[in-house]
Amino acid sequence: MIVLAVTWRAKSGEEEKVADLFRKLIVESRKEPGCLMYQVHRHEEDPARFFIYEQYADETALEAHRNSKHFQEYARKQLTPIADRLEGNLYSPLDN
Repeated sequence: MIVLAVTWRAKSGEEEKVADLFRKLIVESRKEPGCLMYQVHRHEEDPARFFIYEQYADETALEAHRNSKHFQEYARKQLTPIADRLEGNLYSPLDN
C-alpha cells in the first residue's frame, strides 16, 4: 500500500468551486480498482484549505489515478488555475 497526503489552498473567492471539484474527484477516484481510500477534508477554521488523504494498493494504482480521465480533467485542468498545491507527500506503512 502507498499513501499520498496532499494540501491545497483555494484562491480567494474560489473556495466553493474548489470544494465542488474535490467532490467530483471523490466520487470518481473511489471507483478506481486500486484506490483503497480517497478522502478530502476541509479545514474547520480556514475554508480555503483542503487536505486529501489517499490510499492506493501500490504505485501502479497511484499512477493509474494520476493518468485517469477524471484526474486530468478535474485536478490538472480545472483545479490548478483556482487553487495552489501547497504540499504533497508519499508514505508507506511501517509493516509493509
